[in-house]
Amino acid sequence: MKGNTITRAHLAEAVYQEVGLSRNESAELVDTVLDEVSNALVRGESVKISSFGSFLVRMKGERIGRNPKTGEEVPIKPRRVLVFRASHVLKDRVNKGAESKVPDNQGADRQS
Repeated sequence: MKGNTITRAHLAEAVYQEVGLSRNESAELVDTVLDEVSNALVRGESVKISSFGSFLVRMKGERIGRNPKTGEEVPIKPRRVLVFRASHVLKDRVNKGAESKVPDNQGADRQS
């Protein structure tokens, strides 16, 4: 992987290019959407984006963990965790993109 990261600025630029809003309006729109998603997750709601995926907040109970260096048992407090589940549409799109980037000699033994 190349290590490229999509940032708010990249998203705002894409909105600017596609929709034609001003750069400031595009940045505000992206910020508003991301803030709305964040606020819903903080409230414990799930967020579903069609053809993309779902963000869910899940509660993890208290459990006993182990320090890998010392082997000492340590209690891990209960906490909320964020889970993302990609839609089948997104998974298929990612897999098709990955197939097109596999060199011919490496993908040959995968076909059956």
